[in-house]
This record gives sequence, C-alpha cells and structure tokens, in this order.
Amino acid sequence: MSSPTTRSATVGFIGLGAMGLPMATNLAKAGFDVLAWNRRRPPLDAAVAAGCRAAERPAQVATAPVVLTMLPDLPQVRDVLDGSDGLLTGPDAAMDTLVVMGTVSPVAVRALAAELRPRGITVVDAPVSGGVTGARDATLSIMAGGAEDAVAHVRPYLAAMGSTVRRMGDTGAGSLAKACNQLVVAATLVALAEAVVLGERGGLEPAALLEVLAGGLASSEVLAQKHHHLADSDFTPSGPARYLHKDLGFVLHSAADARVTLPLSATVARLYAAVDARGLGELDNSVVLQLLRDGHGFGGHRPHPHHTTTKD
Repeated sequence: MSSPTTRSATVGFIGLGAMGLPMATNLAKAGFDVLAWNRRRPPLDAAVAAGCRAAERPAQVATAPVVLTMLPDLPQVRDVLDGSDGLLTGPDAAMDTLVVMGTVSPVAVRALAAELRPRGITVVDAPVSGGVTGARDATLSIMAGGAEDAVAHVRPYLAAMGSTVRRMGDTGAGSLAKACNQLVVAATLVALAEAVVLGERGGLEPAALLEVLAGGLASSEVLAQKHHHLADSDFTPSGPARYLHKDLGFVLHSAADARVTLPLSATVARLYAAVDARGLGELDNSVVLQLLRDGHGFGGHRPHPHHTTTKD
C-alpha cells in the first residue's frame, strides 16, 4: 500500500449525503486532494465549490489508492464496486484500500473483505458517530476495523474528519462497535420517549420534564441532541428513523452470530420496525415518541395502567 506521505495525496470519496459532503469538505480543508463522486449532481457541485475535484463515474475515483465510501449500506457499496463503470472496472484502477464508513453489518463487511482480498484490495470498516454536527465540525468519533497497518495507513484521512479515531480490532470490529453505539442511542431514545409519555399522562410538561432529566444522572448526548424533537414533537429529520431500524437489524444479526441473547435490543428493534411499518421512517428517529403516544408500541393495544410488563 502506498502511504499518504504528503497532504496533497489523492483520496477518493463516494457518497456526498448529509454527512458525506461535510466529511469530504474537511478532507479538502486538511489539504488532501479529494476526488469525489456522487449519484446526484448538486452535492458534487457543492463539494467542488469546497475544494474537491469531481469524478464523472466511480471508475475514475478508483485511480486514487485509497477510496472512502459514505453510503447507507453494503448493497450501495457493492453497486459502486461492481456496477457499470464501478470501482473495480476501470483500466487505470489503483485502489488498494477501501474504507467503508457507512453503518453496515459487521458480518457482511467481513465477507466483503474476504472477497476483495484476492484482488489485492484491503477493506477497513470505519463507521462514525456524531451526526451531521460532528461531520461538519470534524469532531466525529470514528471506529475502525482492520489490520493494524491498514488502519495506520488510512489514519491521516480519518483524523481529518474526526476528533476520536480508534482501532477496535480486525475488519468488522468497527462496525460491531457502531452497532453497540446504535443500540445505546435507540434504547435511550425509547426510554426518553416513554418518560415523556408517562410524564404527560400525569400532567407534566414534556419540556420541563426533559430539562430536569438533563440536569441529573439521566443526562446524555442523546437527550442533548434530541431535546427539542421530544419537547416540541418536532420530528423534522436529523437522523431518519428508517436508518436506525436498519442499524438495529445489524445489532440482532451480530447477536445471533455471537450467540448471545439481547432482550432489550429485540424490544427496541420491534418498536423501530413498527415505526417504519407505519410509514414514519423518513421522520426523525425520535418519532418513536409518536408511536408510543398512539399506543402502537404494544401491538396496537394500550397497556393496562397497572401492568409492568408487555408483550407483542
């Protein structure tokens, strides 16, 4: 693998969504030569205005030795790898390292790494946490999975986008850490939503309740970022619920692979499946509050006020 010995080293970037665009922009601000591609043109134009170079197709991005993808899931990664004019199809391809930065299945990304290894391509999975704010401010927490030398090879790029870069283990370990992160986020959101429902049924104002929670042991980054969503029932998406539903599937997949039972994960995953099934998946992931207010968190039946447990 070639090393990014200078700040002008070319790095490929695919996926200029709400988080990908500021991430690519921060790479360019750090002095890297960013060769970017996106399926929709407006974000690509925005990236060029921020200092990136535009590629006309994914195959052109593969002229860079390291390519980072910020895509929703592995099917989209495979599409830019194998599709028409994909990363693996260009005659001038120089890519030797693929960094998968979206949230994907730990099991599936290990399989992808095994597939690409015979072609001389190393896979590092490096999902992120910190949301759009962290992407914009280059303060993301980045969880990397891969061989020590592979992670060291791409660390300069990751450090330009995040304030915390940690190798968690071999390929798949980063995605497993992200699955754990998403479990905590989702479970905390459900707990906050239940607290709001319980409190308002007893006559408490959601905003006042959340303010008190934020001042005590119940305080969390999730509460800080989702406070106004929950207090004002404003479900304008900062993180769509359907993505959290997808990520919880990875939690359950990983649990099955590790042969462990996670009862809370299973319950939270069912709630977010219900959110998606009711057509609320494009709204903010705090919309689980609306689901619980409507009584749909219990199979469509409101629990008896004296019940302490529920089941589907």
